[in-house]
Amino acid sequence: MTANTSPNTYRAAGVDLDAAGALKDRIKAVSGITFGGRVIGRPGFFAGVYERSPNDDMLMAASADGVGTKIAVGQAAKNFRGLGMDLVNHCVNDLLTTGARPAFFLDYIGLGHAERDDAVEIVEGMAQACNAAGCVLIGGETAVMPGLYSGDDMDVVGVIAGYVHRSDLLGGEAAELGDVLIGIPSNSPHTNGYSLIRRVFDIENHPEVLDETEWSPDIGRSLGDALLEPHRSYLEPITPVLGMIRGMAHITGGGVFENIPRSLPEGMGADIDLSSWEVPPLFRLIQERGKIDRDEMFRVFNMGVGMVLLASADRASEIMDLIPDAWIVGHVVERAENAESVSLI
Repeated sequence: MTANTSPNTYRAAGVDLDAAGALKDRIKAVSGITFGGRVIGRPGFFAGVYERSPNDDMLMAASADGVGTKIAVGQAAKNFRGLGMDLVNHCVNDLLTTGARPAFFLDYIGLGHAERDDAVEIVEGMAQACNAAGCVLIGGETAVMPGLYSGDDMDVVGVIAGYVHRSDLLGGEAAELGDVLIGIPSNSPHTNGYSLIRRVFDIENHPEVLDETEWSPDIGRSLGDALLEPHRSYLEPITPVLGMIRGMAHITGGGVFENIPRSLPEGMGADIDLSSWEVPPLFRLIQERGKIDRDEMFRVFNMGVGMVLLASADRASEIMDLIPDAWIVGHVVERAENAESVSLI
């Protein structure tokens, strides 16, 4: 099988991040008219926070997300349970950026037909991840819509809700100049960039590529197993340090370029030290095989950094002692209004 020689970008794979960002901005403007005085925090953060009353110390937090086209890779490999874990863990991590603990989870599964086992396997994965997070899978919706989903097509979406004490709330305004950015490793592409991955390896036309193991001795397993490793949950490692940090960024779609600025005040940016970690071999393989530009890789994928914590420099050692696989990945710096918020140095 020959590599795809046409330009490999997320846009060429059908995902235009700039257009998606513009659409999200329009949606934020519309949703903002409903806020009233009880929504806390700015639109566009990883999760929304709502106060039931001004005198209530307990705040509600919620978020929603999907698995994306990782579903297509799971279908090609006939491996589904991990997709349910992906969904829950992604939502748990988004909620965690506010300092909130998960309480309950709901799912939506859209199907072309109901005679199938894959949907059950996905929900089994959801239940497993919910149990690990101390979260109840309280309900959901399974919709069979053959006019919208063809054949074995499906979509999987989740909604998570939780709670946080007002004094423990995290957002995007507390960081200060000179703060450190502490990275925590990812274990896979998590749930982002799979439209580009599918293009690079031509998975739609050659699903057998997922069984291949002769890619790199450093990967040490089949391509399918590496790509379908479930999204890591950061709830357990981060919970002990929540009182020590100023904020965090979940590195999902948009990579470091779009997600770190969501946790920074206006006028601040981040310098990311690329020499501080070695990009995992799976991402290097994707980049080399797809001949993808470095900045495009960092805009699409997490590149081995799944979560970034913001903290004062004098707390860094204490935090990293409690999270042994964490390291300092960069620093918060001042940025001019029209400059790129994140720089790779």
